Amino acid sequence: MIRYEEDLHAWAYEQARKLRAGEPVDAEHIAEELETLGRSEQNQLTNRLAVLIQHLLKCEYQPEKRTTSWDASIREQRKRVNRLLDQNPSLRPQVAALIADAYDTAVTFASVETGIVEEDFPAECTWSVAFLLDGSDD
Repeated sequence: MIRYEEDLHAWAYEQARKLRAGEPVDAEHIAEELETLGRSEQNQLTNRLAVLIQHLLKCEYQPEKRTTSWDASIREQRKRVNRLLDQNPSLRPQVAALIADAYDTAVTFASVETGIVEEDFPAECTWSVAFLLDGSDD
C-alpha cells in the first residue's frame, strides 16, 4: 500500500484504482483532498478577481498609461472568472465576498505597479459584481 504522506501522486492513482474496483480506500485522506480541491477552485477565483480589479484600478487611476495589454488582461480575467463560475456554480453566491477579499490584494499590487499609495484607492471595491463579471453597469 502506498502511503499518502510518502507519495501523494502514486497514492491518488492507487486510491482511484481501488475506488473503481470497489476495494477499501483511505477515506479520511480522500475527504481531505476533495476539500482541498474545493478550496483550490475558490482560491483560483479570488486570484482571477484580484488580477481583474488590479488592472481596472490601473486603468482608472492612470488612464494615460492604459495599454492594450491591460485591456487584454481585463478581457482574459473576465473570461476566466466566468468560466470558473460556470464550472463551479456553487461559488456564484460567494462572489461578492470573494471580491472583497480580492480587492485588498488588487490594491496592494496596483499600488506597487503605479506608485500610488494604497490609501489613495477606495477602501472597498466600487464596481458592481455585474461590471466585474461582464463589463455591464447592471
